[in-house]
Amino acid sequence: MIKKICVFLLVGVSMPVCAQRLLTLDSCRAMALRNNKQMGVAKVKQDIAENLRKAARTKYLPHISAIGTYQYTSREISLLNDQQKSVLPHIGDAMVGGLESDLTKIVGSLPMENINFMLSTMGLKLEDLQNLGHEEMQKFSGQLNGIGQSLVDALDTDTRHLFAGTVMVVQPVFLGGSIIALNKMADINEEMQDNSAEARRQTTLYNTDKVYWQVVSLKHKQRLAQSYLDLVQKLSSDVNKMIDEGVATRSDGLSVAVKVNEAEMTLQKVNDGLVLSRMLLCQTIGLPIDEAVMLADEDNENIAVVELTPELDVATAVENRPELKMLEGGVKLSKQVTNILKAGNLPMVGLTGGYAVTNPSLFNGFQRKFQGFWNVGVLVRVPIWNWGDVMYKVRASKGATTIANLELQEAREKIELQVNQNTFRVNEANKKLTMAQSSIARADENLRTANLGFQEGVISPTTVMEAQTAWLQAQSQKIDAEIDVRLSQVDLQKSLGILE
Repeated sequence: MIKKICVFLLVGVSMPVCAQRLLTLDSCRAMALRNNKQMGVAKVKQDIAENLRKAARTKYLPHISAIGTYQYTSREISLLNDQQKSVLPHIGDAMVGGLESDLTKIVGSLPMENINFMLSTMGLKLEDLQNLGHEEMQKFSGQLNGIGQSLVDALDTDTRHLFAGTVMVVQPVFLGGSIIALNKMADINEEMQDNSAEARRQTTLYNTDKVYWQVVSLKHKQRLAQSYLDLVQKLSSDVNKMIDEGVATRSDGLSVAVKVNEAEMTLQKVNDGLVLSRMLLCQTIGLPIDEAVMLADEDNENIAVVELTPELDVATAVENRPELKMLEGGVKLSKQVTNILKAGNLPMVGLTGGYAVTNPSLFNGFQRKFQGFWNVGVLVRVPIWNWGDVMYKVRASKGATTIANLELQEAREKIELQVNQNTFRVNEANKKLTMAQSSIARADENLRTANLGFQEGVISPTTVMEAQTAWLQAQSQKIDAEIDVRLSQVDLQKSLGILE
């Protein structure tokens, strides 16, 4: 039964290799960058920052706006009082009827120039009224009444319906440096988003490398687990034969059987871990999680080799780490916020110009039509007293800048420590790989000697199993050391900000 299970696992693992997609580390990286959702978010944020920068540039330019309004009022503006409105349409009747008292009231209620104007339009004087006949007086009365009514109509404003509109141009001249600070903030924000995208790119590459080498490690350990299972199964078969011949005990057979079970469980765990790791890799690079993929480094005998000892280079990390650049941008951004707040205590100057229309218009008496005028001006705003509001805000902003500087210094210290740790880790990984490679030769020789002694009958099965276990540990340590070399190099590149 055990042999059938092993054959099934071998067939299932090595099945349609031709249908699998072969991926290299570079292709996995490229696919991860192309399909990572957070990289898409970072790209959108870059576009947003670019548009905000372009919007900030427009603050230097004149802005044009149009305003229109309509207003209905319950009462209209009247230039004549109620008495004048009632008397003027009957001024002729009052004058011709000889109502001297009424005439006196009329003359007293109206400016004399208005009376003289109405009479002069007919070629008459006030003293000439007494010399006119009855018919002439009636005719004159009608004319005078008409003139009075036309005067009332002409002075009817009808301002209950008001229409107004204007087109305004405003050109900022000096706003306390706030526009300059705003544009600098937009530039800094765009740089910060670029650095954020770079940090996200390096993180994506880092995660992809980790998953890639995890799959490679499990694939090598799968082959190792299968080889170990073959060894203990071969030993179990030999021990069973020896038991049949009476040269070995059942205790020896049971001990070997336990090792066979342990090897099978180990192989099953590795197989499960490999399947899950492939799923994670597919999700990371944007493939369906059930996609059949094969990695180029799976079949390499040596995953990594010992490289030259890296040199400690903190300056490169300080220069290239996008996280530090983002924190530096935060400090610069905080300083520009302070400059904008300081502008609240400085005078502001702007030029204005435009064209305005109204209905009714007042340029030629009251007329129910749209008429307009051009206008230019200078707008100056000088703050005088605000109870220290701006001063307190500036102090608070300077405090925020101090915090940003402290966070930047702390980040530099942590990055320096990280570079030192990863440099040390690369050196240690190289040493471990060297020792693991040396152990492999000794473990192979020990296993060969044990097998030979077992065949000669001078070594017990227990000793052979110990040699096999030592061989398994040496091979597993070599795989772990090779993967550790790879990952430590990736860690160092990321800490230096040069992961490409």
